[in-house]
Amino acid sequence: MTAITPAATGAWTTTADLPTPGSWGGQHDGPVLLEDGIVLVAGGAGVGGAPLARVARYDPDTNTWATTGNLLSARRLHSVTLLADGRVLVVGGTGVGGAQFPPPGLAAAEVYDPDDGTWATTGNLHIGRWGHSATLLPDGSVLVAGGSAVRSSQSLTALRSAERWDPESGDWTEVDPMTDARSGHTAVLLPNGKVLVAGGSVPTGRNTDAALAYCELFDPDDTWSPTGSMTVPRARHQATLAGTTVLATGGAAPGPGGDGTFDPFARATAEVYQQATGTWTATEAMPAGRELHRAVAVSANKILVVGGTDGVRDAAGFASALVYDVTAGTWATAAGLTGGRWSFAAMALGDQLVLVTGGFARTGQAGSALAATTEVFDATGGGPIS
Repeated sequence: MTAITPAATGAWTTTADLPTPGSWGGQHDGPVLLEDGIVLVAGGAGVGGAPLARVARYDPDTNTWATTGNLLSARRLHSVTLLADGRVLVVGGTGVGGAQFPPPGLAAAEVYDPDDGTWATTGNLHIGRWGHSATLLPDGSVLVAGGSAVRSSQSLTALRSAERWDPESGDWTEVDPMTDARSGHTAVLLPNGKVLVAGGSVPTGRNTDAALAYCELFDPDDTWSPTGSMTVPRARHQATLAGTTVLATGGAAPGPGGDGTFDPFARATAEVYQQATGTWTATEAMPAGRELHRAVAVSANKILVVGGTDGVRDAAGFASALVYDVTAGTWATAAGLTGGRWSFAAMALGDQLVLVTGGFARTGQAGSALAATTEVFDATGGGPIS
């Protein structure tokens, strides 16, 4: 077990509950911070995994939630992207609950206008999908890549397909596909304008998949090129940018190892990608593994990792939190949540504040427990994080 600094950093404050409890199990379906500092959450999964149409806004000045115009289509495992002009683009996902297999992907996309709180349709994707990535590019267009789609009446497939949305016309253009098919991957816009796509998974059976270590870069000239692979395959992980460094943390249980044994616990390892070299290097591991957690940069040099679980079956959400020092490559203990959770929403509010809300508190034979609670982390509670 890795030794970490015993003194906890920061403090959490409980604030108003979400109007409707929900969870966000994708990589790119979480909240966005509007230009006026309001946090917007849209869609997600409700009780029994049913897709939601509800949309809510959190005001950090009053610490309150308010509902706003519903999505035109209920959806989960979609993508939510803040546009350069302050509007919000929601793309794809699936409109059915988790009990239906295989879940069909939505091609529909819609745009939110924060001035009047309404949604309007925009062009449809060429290929409906869920579990895809969505990245705002420097020219204001949005890149959607990969995801899952129906292969047959009894199977799914991961996609290589990529499409680019034009905010002026509202149309999608198919671009070169990725080198590797993947779903549930991370996508990070690097300072050089390229997009780093990392990990994810491909289905191997109805309820099984294989994690990927492969990574690639999207160049805004609409081409893809391989880049360094991660040191281990990762799915349900996080990839977070700080400066020109990307930190990858955790991920789902890795499965059988080289000695034939099975590790039932989520990954504790972490690694960093350097834009200059295009390579991943292992860094200090977390004290314990976690997947479906959240990682948010709280300063130019520090990343908060919070919550998560060891697995989605018969599991409880973690309340623990850590802070990673990008320069030192070390972890420090942060104050823990008042309630553990996974598949929740997290957003940096600025001034070293981070909002977390919703998610699963637990699963098990007694049923799943969705959270509506909201907490705000203040990094200055134990002294400012520089």
